[in-house]
Parts: sequence; C-alpha cells; structure tokens
Amino acid sequence: MKPISSAGISRRRFITVTAAALAWPTIMPSSVFGQNRPSNRINVGIIGWGMQGPSNAQAFLFEEDCQVVAACDLDRNHLQDAVDTINDHYDNTACKAFHDYRELLARDDIDAVMIAVPDHWHELVATEAARRKKDVYGEKPLARTIAEQQAIVKAVEDNKIIWQTGSWQRSVSSFHKAAEIVRNGLIGEVQRVEVGLPARNKEMTGSSPSFRPAKPPPELDYEMWIGPSQMQPYIEARIHRNWRWNYNTGGGQLMDWVGHHVDIAHWGLDFDRSGPSEIEGHGDFPPADAVWNTSPKYRIELKYPRQINMTIAGGYSDIRFGIKWIGTDGWVWLDRENFEASNPDWADYQNLPDSLRKVKLYESRNHQRNFLDCVKSRQPTIAPAQTAHCSTIPGHLGLISMLTGRKINWDVATETIHDDPEATKLLTRDYRVPWKLS
Repeated sequence: MKPISSAGISRRRFITVTAAALAWPTIMPSSVFGQNRPSNRINVGIIGWGMQGPSNAQAFLFEEDCQVVAACDLDRNHLQDAVDTINDHYDNTACKAFHDYRELLARDDIDAVMIAVPDHWHELVATEAARRKKDVYGEKPLARTIAEQQAIVKAVEDNKIIWQTGSWQRSVSSFHKAAEIVRNGLIGEVQRVEVGLPARNKEMTGSSPSFRPAKPPPELDYEMWIGPSQMQPYIEARIHRNWRWNYNTGGGQLMDWVGHHVDIAHWGLDFDRSGPSEIEGHGDFPPADAVWNTSPKYRIELKYPRQINMTIAGGYSDIRFGIKWIGTDGWVWLDRENFEASNPDWADYQNLPDSLRKVKLYESRNHQRNFLDCVKSRQPTIAPAQTAHCSTIPGHLGLISMLTGRKINWDVATETIHDDPEATKLLTRDYRVPWKLS
C-alpha cells in the first residue's frame, strides 16, 4: 500500500480486510459509529494486534465506561482475530476493521487509541494520532530513536492530548513502594544504581528455514509493514514478535526493557525530567547483516546529577536483573517477583506507611484504568510522554556509545551530543521514501 493523503482517505470508499476481500464503507451514518453513545463512554481504536495488542485490548474490554470500536493491523489474520475477539466480547458486530491506521484515525467518533506496533512505526502512528486529537495509550520504548521521541513529545504537547506509556510497572505496588523508599531518603543519599536487563543468548546460526529470505505470505502487507525503515528481504524470523532483534525495526533487549527498569530507576531518583551527562557503553554485536543483529550482551556506565553513577547491563553476572538503588544508609532491590532491602521490615510493607511518606508519588493500581480516568479528567497520566522520553534516552545514548565505540557527552537541557558529529547522526534514522519524520 502506498502512503495516502488525508484527502485520499475521504475519497476512498472501501478497504480490504480479509483474503475474501471483505470490505466496510469508510463513510457511514453516525449512528453506526456510535455518535449517539452515552456521553461518558470512551470509544477506543486498537492499532496493532501482534504480541502486546491483545493483552492491552483485553484490559480495555472489561472497563464499562469504554468500548473498543475499531481495530487495525497489516496482517489479515491478526486483524480478523482482533475483530472477532472484540465483537465476541460485546456480542455484536460494532467493531470495524482497518488496514491503514490513518483511516481508523480519520473516524471522528474515536476518542482514544491503543498503539502496539513495532518500534519503527511508533513516531508516524503516534504523531498522526495526536494531530487527529486522539488520546493515546502507546507502548514502550517511546520510539526507535531520540529524534522520533522528540517528535512524539512535541505532537502530544502541541495537540494537548492525554498520553499513557505502557510502562505498567509504575502501576504495581511493589515498584511504587520501592521508589517511595528511595525518594523519601530512607537509604540516605543515593550513590549508585544498578539496572539489570535481559540478555539474548539464543543461537543465531540461520539454519532454520525461518531465517532464510522468502516470499512474504499473502496475509501480510510487507511493503507497508517495513514502512519508513530500509527495505530488506522478507525473512520470517525478523517480523512480528522478532522484529525487535534487528536494528532496522527494533533495539534488542536493551531498548525493549529501558522503558521498564530504567523508568523505575528514574522514578526513585526524581529524574523523570532529567538524565545522564556522560554515557559509555560496550556491547557484543553479531555481524551487521545478520538476521538478528542487536547486541546480546551489553554494559553501559552513566553519570547523573548529584554524583550518582548508574550501570545498565545485560549478560553480566555482577549486575542482577531488576533495579537496585544503593545509598549511604542502605539499599533496595526488586524485580517483578521479588523485593529485598537492607531493612527487612520494608519487604513486609504493602505500601510505605504514611509516617514515612514525606514525598508521596503518583498512585495507580491499574495502568489502563489510569489512562481512561485521565482521558476524562484531562490530568496527566502516571507515565506521560515526556517521562517516557527521559526514561528511554539512557538506552538510546548507550546504544550510540556502543556503536561508535566512545563516550557520549550529553546536554540534558538542549538534548544534544557535544562535539561528536558521527554520534549526533545516530540520534535519528533516514526514512525510506516517501515516509518522513514528523
């Protein structure tokens, strides 16, 4: 499919959604799209039904004050599954299917969208949603590059939309408690932070047929799927769930996890609007032309304000998976299943007692619910776009340092790299014609 203009959307009468060429009109009576819906109901569109889309959508399906009314995917099988799942839940046929995200976003009755597409599509879909005044629940990392993230933050702010990043650990009580312990000085002055992320050690021999070039399956619009990235031969092992293991479309385990664990590390440090000034990374890399070419083992050393040092690592035994803050008077470590601290009593707390909470962090216990509440109140979510941007920058800069083989000096205020033109070029990517960075 070729890119289309806004004018082209209104001229087109039908879109293809199944191999049997099922089609729905682009222009329908308002009653069909729910223009007469209850005033407090939020109409949601789903863009992306691969790995994360179904679980995110399920969370919205069970909220009584919203209704999922549209779904979009470039794989006809995924799209049909999305529409069937949603319509079966509501026991109707109200959810409509779209092949092109811009046609879904052109619907005036849609209030908000959930975006769960590969990283290389985040910026284009998110900025278009913002221009269409749709509130967005968008997956982490915020985008594939720092320049793309900057474009998303600007579009969100310029269009005054509500944004929730899928950094759902902020809505989990154990992570909230740990961040409050640190923010309230219970471990003293923080000196060091260790962030352990996954390593990918799977063999990449390419012996499986899925690692060999092939003709794209008929149900997938591969030309559109590649979108702004550089065209590559279709290889099954680097699409859908596995797109993240190739730098053309993703960022490996490093970029897949910074929006979770580094995000929480920043939360405890009060660095939601800050970042590191010096970044030095080292990584092991497969050949650049490998099907999976992202670094399976990496280590990044960062210097932050207040003389805080952070290590982000995957595949190093001395850096335990999870987040650990180390202070002058104690330490706290946790992951999604465990909590440990220098003070054993802290592990017994469901929440930090009010007597210790001079600093009280934003509370949420359901990430999708928090988003819907903020859509109604027009107040910021627990994981807004600017926060997601700052949480992910350490990963982007660490990767740039790994690729260039030298330390990066970062100006937090201007979001620029000092005196390094080669590294500066890596803040963005060239877009394949005719796609353009917003």
